[in-house]
Formats: sequence, C-alpha cells, structure tokens
Amino acid sequence: MSGEPRHGRIVDRRSSGGGVNGTLGSYIVRDDEDQRYYGFDYRQIVTEGFRTIRTGERVRFHVSASPGQAEFVIRLDQPDPSEYYG
Repeated sequence: MSGEPRHGRIVDRRSSGGGVNGTLGSYIVRDDEDQRYYGFDYRQIVTEGFRTIRTGERVRFHVSASPGQAEFVIRLDQPDPSEYYG
C-alpha cells in the first residue's frame, strides 16, 4: 500500500477484465485530486456487505504498488438494502 488514502468516484464497471484470468468484474475509479484513473476488481472492495459498487459512487482507496491499480477500496455511499431486497 502506498501513501495516504485517496478519494474518487467510480466512472466505469465492466463485467469482465479483473482477476488473474480476466473473468472477474472490474471497476475504474477516477482520483478526485489528480484526475488519474485506477482499476480494481471486487476483491479489493473492503466491506461488511455487498462487494459491488455502482457507477458514480464515491470511494476511498489506496494506490497499489502495481501501476494503475487501486486497492483497499471503501464505499463512502452505502446503498439502501431495500434497493436490493425490495
């Protein structure tokens, strides 16, 4: 993990492209401060609930030692469970 936590918004979700074999869903976050883009998959989402994120949600994350990758992604906008179980 490198540096201080960053803040950003999810700008894209792809149904595949993450993980070793490219079979996991992947996400793109744009850093609020420097406008750079970082990719990650659901394994990097730190949560007690859903391991999914919607486009437009705000997150806090760390920049990975791997170029262009985010890790330890935390959702800042928790969804209403009724949106999933209504």
